[in-house]
Amino acid sequence: MNESCRVETVRDGDLAVVRTDGYINREGGEEIERCIQLLIDGGVSRIVLNLEKTKIVNSIGISILIEVLEKMMERKGALAFCRLTPTIDKTFRIMGLAQYAGIHATEEEARSALSAPA
Repeated sequence: MNESCRVETVRDGDLAVVRTDGYINREGGEEIERCIQLLIDGGVSRIVLNLEKTKIVNSIGISILIEVLEKMMERKGALAFCRLTPTIDKTFRIMGLAQYAGIHATEEEARSALSAPA
């Protein structure tokens, strides 16, 4: 599969929404990681990763997302996923990502969860 992944970021204070569009493989995962690293370096500590327009994440893409999650945790930040397909949702839960990052139906729910006091 040779579909590229486009990444859009929207920042609101120390919270950012990262929206993907396309296949998350090594290249797509690295693009997401690059964008999130820029956000972290710019002071963002809470990130919603909206995968509404992503239908497939391969194993390398998942491993890169785990690295991103680890970076957020090391910096005492938080990450939440939203708008996952049923297959991606199931895969993330099996892989254990749901233990460390919330999985939400909508972007609004994910933003609210990250805005709630810990």
